[in-house]
Amino acid sequence: MPRSLAPAAVRVGDESDSPAWATWPQRGALMRISARNRLKGTIVEVTKGATTAHVRIDVGGSIVTASITNDAVDELGLAVGVEAYAVVKASDVMVAVED
Repeated sequence: MPRSLAPAAVRVGDESDSPAWATWPQRGALMRISARNRLKGTIVEVTKGATTAHVRIDVGGSIVTASITNDAVDELGLAVGVEAYAVVKASDVMVAVED
């Protein structure tokens, strides 16, 4: 897909309690997303690699790490101290207990 047609990075936030809302910065439009697991927190670390960045978000004392493109980090303005949402969309969730 040509870069000009590629979807922009998504900014996620609450626009009431349902559903999840996101803006599409390059087009200035709102869209809804199906992910229901939105964990609001504060970015505590951003580590960029050659093409992929690891973004660590403190969510109530627990750290959630996301692997996203460096372009997405730049487009979203992600940096330490910025409030952000970890949006989780998974088809399976495993549960484990200690013996």
